[in-house]
Parts: sequence; C-alpha cells; structure tokens
Amino acid sequence: MSLIEKWNQFATEQNESENANKFWQDYFLKEKDMYKEILASDEIFEGKIADLAAKFGVDEVLMTGFLDGTNDSLLNPMDLEVLDEETVITLKYDLEKLYYNMVAAKAEWLYTLPEWNRHLSAEKQKELYKAQKQSKTVVKGEKIGRNDPCPCGSGKKYKKCCGR
Repeated sequence: MSLIEKWNQFATEQNESENANKFWQDYFLKEKDMYKEILASDEIFEGKIADLAAKFGVDEVLMTGFLDGTNDSLLNPMDLEVLDEETVITLKYDLEKLYYNMVAAKAEWLYTLPEWNRHLSAEKQKELYKAQKQSKTVVKGEKIGRNDPCPCGSGKKYKKCCGR
C-alpha cells in the first residue's frame, strides 16, 4: 500500500472515530509548526520522506498528509501515488500560490503566521487574500428582457428563440 493510500485510509478512520476533533486539532498544530519552520528558514528542505518526517517530528503517514495538502503549491509538484519512505522530495514552494491556497482552504492558523512577513509584504498578503476571495464571487451578467433581441444573433426576440 502506498503512503498516500495509507494516509487516506488513516484520515478516513480518524474522521469516523469519536476522537476526530482531537486528532485534527493535533494535526493542524503539527502542520502549523511545520510551516513555521519552513517559512522561518532560508533552507530548502530536501531529503527522503522518512528523514523529513523525522526532522519535523511526525511519522511518514502524517508527512504524506502534509505533502498531500501542500503539493499544489510546490514549484515541482509530486506524483503522490508513487511516494514511499525512500522517495527524495524537495519542499520548494511558490510562496504566493501557497499563501493563496491557504486562504482558499480557510486555514487562518496558517496564512496569519508572522513568518509570512519575511516573504510577502502586508500589501501582497492583502492582495492575494482579496484575489482568492473574489475568485469565488459569482458575477451575474446583465439580464436579458423577454422582448430584447436574442444574444445568439438569430435576429428573433429572446422569448421566441433561446428564452423558451
């Protein structure tokens, strides 16, 4: 069984348990600590999954869960299906995309970390926050009246053409 399959199975089991809230609270605290360390360092974290998991104080399955949540923000995303303990990975992020994705995930405990100030100005953080929030805003087009010409270009009134 691949690491991502183990993570998915483990996460599903945790969601179904009576201690699900406690598990996720603990996981999010570990995730926060990992991001603090990554953002506070100039080092590019690279190595085998097992070694990085040990460096961050988690097991390989939780490290895979972290990678699953952050993979889209990597400069070189990984094929998570083929990961094993010996896979060498590089945690080099597109930081703007990472911040944007944290806002999209509503992970306030992550996108409000003070370590972001080393990488993104307050203005840039606001800009990315606003851009992500606006990306979910539905903008309705101008309403077509029944007797207006049909926008399909047929020359008929909307009510006799596409408005049926």
